[in-house]
Amino acid sequence: MDYKSEHTFHIPVMGTAFTIDSPIKVARFGISSVISIIEDRLIEMMRRHYYPSINKPYEPITSREPDYRAKRITDYLNLVNAIVQQQMQKLKSEAFEKGAEIVKYFEMLPKESRLKKLYHEMLHCTDTGERIKRQTYLRTQLVAGSIDVNIMTKVDRDNRDENRNIIQDGSEAVAALRGYMKSDLSNSSVVFSAGMNPRLFNYLENSNVFDPDGNFKFDKRVIVKVSDFRSAFIQGKYLAKKGIWVSEFRIESGLNCGGHAFATDGHLLGPILEEFNHKRQELSETIFEIYNTVIRSKLGFNFTRYPAINISVQGGIGTYKEDCFLRRHYQVSSTGWGTPFLLVPEATTVDAHTLSQLCAANEDNVVLSGYSPLGVRFYHLNGTTADVEKHRRIKTGKPGSPCTEKHLALNTEFTEEPICTASRQYQKLKLEHLKTLQLPEKEYEKQKAEVLAKECLCIGLSNAASLCYEEPFLKNLKAVTVCPGPNIVNYSKVVSLQTMTDHIYGRTNLVTNAQRPHMFIAEMKLYVKYLKEQLMNEDGIMKDVKKTAHYRMFHRNLSDSIQYYKNLQQLFFADQADFGQALQNAEEELAALKLEYSLD
Repeated sequence: MDYKSEHTFHIPVMGTAFTIDSPIKVARFGISSVISIIEDRLIEMMRRHYYPSINKPYEPITSREPDYRAKRITDYLNLVNAIVQQQMQKLKSEAFEKGAEIVKYFEMLPKESRLKKLYHEMLHCTDTGERIKRQTYLRTQLVAGSIDVNIMTKVDRDNRDENRNIIQDGSEAVAALRGYMKSDLSNSSVVFSAGMNPRLFNYLENSNVFDPDGNFKFDKRVIVKVSDFRSAFIQGKYLAKKGIWVSEFRIESGLNCGGHAFATDGHLLGPILEEFNHKRQELSETIFEIYNTVIRSKLGFNFTRYPAINISVQGGIGTYKEDCFLRRHYQVSSTGWGTPFLLVPEATTVDAHTLSQLCAANEDNVVLSGYSPLGVRFYHLNGTTADVEKHRRIKTGKPGSPCTEKHLALNTEFTEEPICTASRQYQKLKLEHLKTLQLPEKEYEKQKAEVLAKECLCIGLSNAASLCYEEPFLKNLKAVTVCPGPNIVNYSKVVSLQTMTDHIYGRTNLVTNAQRPHMFIAEMKLYVKYLKEQLMNEDGIMKDVKKTAHYRMFHRNLSDSIQYYKNLQQLFFADQADFGQALQNAEEELAALKLEYSLD
């Protein structure tokens, strides 16, 4: 049967290490979380770390084995699942006593939870026999949070055999997907992020692990992370043609998020959610019509109804009121709380030094950078050990990183075989090339800085787990990169898992920034700032006149979104003067840009 969480939130994927073992930490409390499965060396390290916990010997899966990436992933997911199942058995046997994890399970649930209400009824039951009967029933209702995985579709480099031939179905993303598909996870989902990858999606076509039973129930499900309705519509139809049903579209803010930021063309989160809410039935019916034809041919099932496609949202959520508004007004099934959980060691894996830096983070050192080798803007905390290491290498005349993992080795500007733009090899070649172009000094320094900014993410986003568990990952490479969203500046202390859930459900308040704007306003400000950056160079002149039409569209969409928020304010935020003032300020800024750059 399909899993239905009593919790109203999930923990999204963060980096590669930060949620690599989150299910082991939170699933027994009914909380769902997402593991990144692209970095197989990290996964192998985690296998080595966790096998002793189930009293079984660790047997290495070496890179000499055929299809070792998929095998590592399958085995690790099975290991995580086995640990969680053991935890659940232990939980069900515990007495309902203060401090017990079974009590913690129920205490962390939201007040509207059916189980929370039954738990409180049990506590107030005075008849001993009836109380024991109710406790027995509550134990039968304990369900683990789902163990979900994330595949970033853009990270899909081809791999080659010992004869340098491309391995069929051996690319990074496809191998990761195969590893998940072969795992024994059930009531689980794979989350596809970063857009459509035809090769990856086509690989799903010949598999049956995502097929429903006769009651339209799934053992493994597909979730697609999107930034707007159009993307969901296109990807949903494409997958339907392959006989794959999208059980959930996970909407993420284009700029008010952690990690890679895929900005929309000026469309803001509120209007995007409104469109999903109004067109939910159209989306479901269109996809179902295509899907049903394919699945009828494949399985012989003739479904007469479709299950609701869940809509969830994440990116910048910071208060109980915001969370409630998203769920009630837009009818989202779940909200994703990512960045705040970086400060919860009971839920995520962050080394002590980086944890202290996150607590001290401010608006000046959380930057939307050009550091990612993918060429996509990337949120980055300046001053991390990886940041320090990068600048040390530049200072000593040896810029770039050793490229051991090669997951982001996608550039063929100077080489036949793709290399990574953060690697020593690429940066040496690129800097030598720049010298031959005889550029004006200012332009040369600008392009040089862009080259040197690239940072190794494969290692940097993995090292936190190595440091936390004192497990060897890569010799002499210990620097950590962390990628929080801008929302991190509103939190400043390490807290327990229970305290964070209390914050999410309005039982306490962890926001330490008294000036924190509403999440819609925070995102709007980020987009206005982003438009300015796209429009003007350092001298205030339009960067690229050829993109004038794009700038106008972006400006128009942003203006329309602000008008939507003005209407929304009258209905729901009329008592929040700062909400209205921020909208007015943004309108004035956009009006000035429109006049200055002729964006009529």
